[in-house]
Amino acid sequence: MCKDCGCTLGDIHSHEHTHTDGTTHSHSHDHSHGHSHDHSHSHPELNDTKTIEVIQKILSQNDHEAEHNRAHLDEAGILCVNLMSSPGAGKTTLLETTIKQSGLKIGVVEGDLETNKDADRIIQAGAKAHQITTGQTCHLDAFMVHEGLHNLGLDDLDIVFIENVGNLVCPAAYDVGAHINVVLLSVPEGSDKVAKYPVMFRRADCVIITKTSLLEHFNFDIKEVKSQVHKLNPKADIIEIDSIKNIGVDKWIDYLKMKMELR
Repeated sequence: MCKDCGCTLGDIHSHEHTHTDGTTHSHSHDHSHGHSHDHSHSHPELNDTKTIEVIQKILSQNDHEAEHNRAHLDEAGILCVNLMSSPGAGKTTLLETTIKQSGLKIGVVEGDLETNKDADRIIQAGAKAHQITTGQTCHLDAFMVHEGLHNLGLDDLDIVFIENVGNLVCPAAYDVGAHINVVLLSVPEGSDKVAKYPVMFRRADCVIITKTSLLEHFNFDIKEVKSQVHKLNPKADIIEIDSIKNIGVDKWIDYLKMKMELR
């Protein structure tokens, strides 16, 4: 979690934002909210206590902002989906296919450590996008998403996707204000990821197994993966997809439309 990687322990997170018109600006977001953080190492036990308190405050403030994001989306009548996975699992490719085939009006808040390449791909596919480059921060939080939503603009959208930073650890700890959490697991990653990263899969409303056309080339046991997911999370839906080969994409789109109708 972020206690280990240190990304939430600094007072300031610097972010760079790229708008749909291609312009970019950076700013610093102060997570201290008026609280100073003592990084002294003279009293390890005291420092551990203070670290826990800081993280609890950050998460509490984040959760409050996440509720604000959800309320804003509810008022606009928009479903919001938080996409999470390790790097390279196929989030952006899935979004491109969804944009082109669903007939839905889609906006995407993109999260990456660097570059606006994913936002460029989303715009080229035909959707609105707002890129957040997080620098050294390994997840999006509710404050970043709040700004992303306002810069994206919600007029005439059916659904907003939050493409989180590629990481199977930290994004699971942060409620960003989405209505559903979707976790992608690609066949090349192997069948052991559910057991290795249980928090991520426990919080998923839907798990998408991607790149299924590669099954013959990898030792990936779909039955075992499904069993592991449902042991952790009996209510999670599981969809098998290959976005490039257009396998299972219709089931994914039907799932999204069903979730929209249920709201």
